[in-house]
Amino acid sequence: MKQVFFYLALFCGLTGVMQAQSTKWVFDKSHSKIGFEATHMVISKVQGNFTSYEGTVLSDKPDFTDAKIDFTIDVASINTENEQRDNHLRSDDFFNAEKYPKITFKGKSLKKVSDNQYKLSGDLTIRDVTKPVELDVTYGGTVKDPWGNTRAGFHVKGVIDRFDYNLKWNAALETGGLVVGREIVINCPIELIRQ
Repeated sequence: MKQVFFYLALFCGLTGVMQAQSTKWVFDKSHSKIGFEATHMVISKVQGNFTSYEGTVLSDKPDFTDAKIDFTIDVASINTENEQRDNHLRSDDFFNAEKYPKITFKGKSLKKVSDNQYKLSGDLTIRDVTKPVELDVTYGGTVKDPWGNTRAGFHVKGVIDRFDYNLKWNAALETGGLVVGREIVINCPIELIRQ
């Protein structure tokens, strides 16, 4: 009898694993932006984004705390609205888009820290260097649009050190500081659609 209960419990557990995160969410690219910001000459900021990316979120819970996130960026799609600068960023001084064409993020956990504030932990890979990162997430809520789609909104922010990923091109100013700051601010408004 104990064996029957054991196997029944095991079956239920495996069924739960197989059913976990069965709801797929995709990025609405017309309402999302994979943005970043870098300090320029110490005194100002340059903003940019990646225009080509793919990602999915698997989550069944209404608060997304069970979310499984996979995300891939096409490095060559970098856009700072300056062709010369974008070409420099694609070169080996920075991303080397030809040799390392993808940036990836694999989420490990999304933990609620207050009502609509979360911490997103995962592995970020740039130039084949993988480092753990923790990002701040604001959950804007979930709504049904006029066409019957369920949408969820988020704002993802964080800071990484570009030197950690071998983005080490450097030029020093006579007054001190770097032409391009080491810290890169990640700033991503995201809208997901449930499939």
